[in-house]
Amino acid sequence: MEATRGIRNNNPGNIRHGDNWDGLAKVQPDPAFCLFKTPEYGIRAMARVLTNYQRRHGIKTVRGIITRWAPPKENDTDAYVDHVAQVVGVDPDEPLVVTEVLPRLIPVIIKHENGQMPYSDDQIATGIRMATT
Repeated sequence: MEATRGIRNNNPGNIRHGDNWDGLAKVQPDPAFCLFKTPEYGIRAMARVLTNYQRRHGIKTVRGIITRWAPPKENDTDAYVDHVAQVVGVDPDEPLVVTEVLPRLIPVIIKHENGQMPYSDDQIATGIRMATT
């Protein structure tokens, strides 16, 4: 399987340019999406965005998180919400503590964004740890 843009860019969450993220590659050839030095830095950025949804915006449900992450004008957000809620094992409108579900939430977002989830549990854990310490 050919790597998707998110995998090629070490940006499995398909995070757009806008913030000066730790771990950005010096050269940014993609005009829309960030290129990170390693997948762990891309996962770190995902974890930071997701935790900030709750901390800064009070978003604490799968429906709220995915609607902000993947707006309906660009995505089939309802299908995305259903997929994430099913894999994470929660109701789409159940309040969550985002930091507690990151290890389950990030892999399913990666899978949905890229059609694959090629990273190990250790890589996911490292990215989350980099974001939360």
